[in-house]
Amino acid sequence: MPAVDDKYELESIMIPSDDIKRRVRDLASRIESAYRGQEITLAGVLKGAAIFMSDLAREIGPTVDVRMDFMAVSSYGNSSTSSGVVKIVKDMDASVEDKHIILVEDIMDTGLTIAYLKEMLSTRSPRSFKTCVLLEKPERKKVDSEIDYRGFTIADEFVVGYGLDYAGKWRHLPDIWRLSRAPR
Repeated sequence: MPAVDDKYELESIMIPSDDIKRRVRDLASRIESAYRGQEITLAGVLKGAAIFMSDLAREIGPTVDVRMDFMAVSSYGNSSTSSGVVKIVKDMDASVEDKHIILVEDIMDTGLTIAYLKEMLSTRSPRSFKTCVLLEKPERKKVDSEIDYRGFTIADEFVVGYGLDYAGKWRHLPDIWRLSRAPR
């Protein structure tokens, strides 16, 4: 069996880091305007959203008290497509009751993960619940999940970089790259 790294290779940059930085600043500005003088909790979905959420939190100004928490879910494993089954690997540490929660995700593919997490977290009585997604693939959407803060809409391509990975690889890249099948 070939190593995981032999299946895909970097093809081309889809979204350069400068475009990502500008969009993250814009999203942070919108969040700051909506929550000025209040406390929010950014709930990042590990591992993919860690870089995006960190940059987003740093761009939200001092008029908003920003808390950060993380969840870990699994729906991909070492595959390039979602299995559709969401498994909670790590829950949030703090209570969401009576808090303004913004779920931060790297990518919305089928929408199943966000729909599941929104339903689960909503049962915990947050004051408000919003979603912030770096990338959305509308062609793959299976459920209608509202996105309140959207970074980019992309075509149905497999991408890595800026937190997104394939089997743990390429997450560290500052740009978002398209992957292609490696020649055999």
